[in-house]
Order: sequence, then C-alpha cells, then structure tokens
Amino acid sequence: MESHSPTHTVWKNDLYRMQLDAPVPIPILCTDIHLDTPNYLGRDYHGDISHIKAAGLLSLQPNGAYLVRKSRSGDGHFYTLSLKFNDKIRHYKLFHDSKSGLYVREKRYDCVRSLVADGLVTMYLELKAPVFLQRLPAVNYQESPYMTLNKRKLQTLTKERAKFACAKNIFANTDIQPTVEIEKYEKSHVFKVTTFKGLNWCELCGNFLWGFSAQGVKCEDCGLIAHTRCSEKFPNDCIPDLKYLRGVFGIELTTLLTAHNASLPFVVIKCVTEVEARGLTTEGIYRLSGFAEEIDAIKMAFDKDGEKADLSQEKYPNINVITGALKLYLRLLPIPLITFLVHPLLIDAMQHKNFELRISSIRHALLSLPKQHYATLQYMIEHLNRVSLHAAINKMNSHNLATVFAPTLIGPSEITSSILPDMTTDILLIETLITHCDKIFNCSR
Repeated sequence: MESHSPTHTVWKNDLYRMQLDAPVPIPILCTDIHLDTPNYLGRDYHGDISHIKAAGLLSLQPNGAYLVRKSRSGDGHFYTLSLKFNDKIRHYKLFHDSKSGLYVREKRYDCVRSLVADGLVTMYLELKAPVFLQRLPAVNYQESPYMTLNKRKLQTLTKERAKFACAKNIFANTDIQPTVEIEKYEKSHVFKVTTFKGLNWCELCGNFLWGFSAQGVKCEDCGLIAHTRCSEKFPNDCIPDLKYLRGVFGIELTTLLTAHNASLPFVVIKCVTEVEARGLTTEGIYRLSGFAEEIDAIKMAFDKDGEKADLSQEKYPNINVITGALKLYLRLLPIPLITFLVHPLLIDAMQHKNFELRISSIRHALLSLPKQHYATLQYMIEHLNRVSLHAAINKMNSHNLATVFAPTLIGPSEITSSILPDMTTDILLIETLITHCDKIFNCSR
C-alpha cells in the first residue's frame, strides 16, 4: 500500500457496523377499526388502551416491537408510543404538528415507523458505545478527513485568496477601487442541521453519521459535513469555493451513483479505459505507483471537472499515475466494494473443497451486494482478468493482482494491533474472482 495515500485511517466504520446490528421496527398491527385514528398514524394505532395492556401486547415480541395508543391526563388526551427495547417496555409521548409532522427535538418524521427506526438506532448506539460517542469530537483537526482529502484543494484556494487579498491592499493604497468585493481570509462555517439521503461520514472525526433523520450538519457555503458536536470544533476556515471542488473521492458509492443517476462511477470507467488503451503490457501494472503529486492532481481534476477530466498520455505519460488514482478512489470508499456484510459470506464460500460448489456459493454471496457495488466489482474484476491475460509481458498474473487489490476491494481488517493481518484467504478469494470471472458473473441480478 502506497505510503503517500490516505488509506483506511480516513473513515471509521465501527458506528456503521453497529447500526447494522440495531433492532428494526416491528409494528404490532391492530385488527380493530378506530374512527378516531389521526391521519398521521397507521394500523399500529390501538386506540384508548392502558399501558398495562400495551405492555402485555409487546412483552412476548422481539426488541423493536412497538404500537401507538391514546393516553389521558388531567389536561386532555395525547398519543403514546409504546416500544420494546433492551427487553424492557418503554413509553414515549408523541409530538406532532400539521406543518412538520412527528418530531423529536430538531428531527422530523413523516410516520411513526420512521421515528421508531431512527430512535432504535440512536438508543442502541447510546447503549453499546456511550464512551465512544462522547469522544467523537476529540480528534486532531490536521489529521481529519476534511484536511486529508482536501489539503491540495485548500492550499490552492488559499493561495488564490491570498492573491486577492494582496490585490485589495494594492487598491487600498491607490485611488483605484476593486470591482469585486473580497472576503476576509477567516470565515466561519454556516452549519445547518440536515437530513442526508444515503450514508455519510463526519469530516472531522471520520465516524459514521448514524440514524435516518437529521444525522448531522452541513455547511451551506462550503459543503462540509459533520456531527453536530464535531462541528463546534471547526475553526473559521470556511472557503465557499471548495463547494465547487467537492466531487467523487471519499463518497459512499451507492449515495454517489444514486445522485448522479449512474450505474458505474466515472472515475473507474475513465481510469480502466486509459489502462486498457495503453497499459496492459506495462510491466508491474497496478503494482507500481506514480508520484503522489500527480495522483493528487488527478484526484483534484476528477473532483473539479468530473467526466471531462483529462487523463490522456500527453497529460500523464506515466500510466502508473492513472492506476494509482484508481486504487486511491477504491481505497477511499467509506464502505469497500466488497461490503462488510458480504465479506464473511465469501470467506465461508471459499471453504468448500468442491470447485463447483465453491464457485456457486461465491456467486450466491455476491448477489447480496448492493447493485451499485455488484456492478462496479464486476467491471473491475473483468478488467483485472484482461490485465492478467498479458501476464507473460506485464508480470501481473491473477495472484499478483489479487495481492495488490485484496486490501483495496475488501477494505482494512478490524485488527488494530501492530501485527499485520493474515490476508491469505482474501488474496485467494480475489484471485478466484479474477481467474473465474466468466463463471461467477454470468448470472443476472
């Protein structure tokens, strides 16, 4: 793995994996018809029943089970959510208004199920990792994803602002007035609580923004994303122009492709196209890496120009720079191409001694990938297979390619000790995918 690259230390996935383990909403449906059911409640509304009866209906149900009931107090009636969590029955008063729907503090929900889903995740994380959550903002700002991923862009924009500031000083000493109002160097971020579509990570601490509603905040000027508490730690370094240079690196794949209405990331397509046009017979292709500055320049070009980024031989004669940028893009995915859920299924599949059963099990496991991950993985593996066909010249057979790409496609191990994890099975898995891609990917999704 290249020493210059921001690798798996950028994003931390513990909270994401923990959210996957949280209970899911299980509505206890009522068979009776209630004429007084408000339009924002559904079939999980049980009418005017006591908390004792609600507890009875929930007691034998799994965690995540819930129902809604009418409750009474001295000042009138209200609606109560009765929920089973951590093997205990809990009761919460529901708040609703006609404009924003159901709400809890700054969070808004269109239905009870959405409220419960978000609440279960929050309660589960608070139960399992309270100390972890308290320490989220305790991070070195200079080593944050925000600085790591945007360092070159921030330097470029800062230099441009310095030139403007210098020009303003020149104008200040003459009778000539500048035609454009120039901002001060220091500018505070304009954070707004946001409900994000898809999965996002905090750009200060690198941890997952959990939940489904108002997961964090976003700067309206530069686009920075963070936990609400983490946002308080950012200095006044907002550069609005950075908003236009934020692109594709470090963004979760499904979120990105959904936003672009695409089936494959254009970074992968353009890099693979360039490699196949002029790099298949290059010795050590994908094993060797180009200069960090040029790889960073390609990253910035993709973020700025998108599909129009120039990767031509005239611009980048060293093909290893292109392969370095491609590997960097894949390494910076918050969720690796082979996801955390599917990886153990593939490892289990690899244990079969019978070849046909092993291939069949791998194929079946891969079908559990999100469609964007499946399509991109298939595209990459079929490309690596074509690279391996030139191994007599480029010295990169399927095993050598698998050694390079196993940590890139699968992601880092959870092992945090100084002992390097054993990648033998992962390498064998990727080698199998490359060698037998025609058998593994010949089925439709």
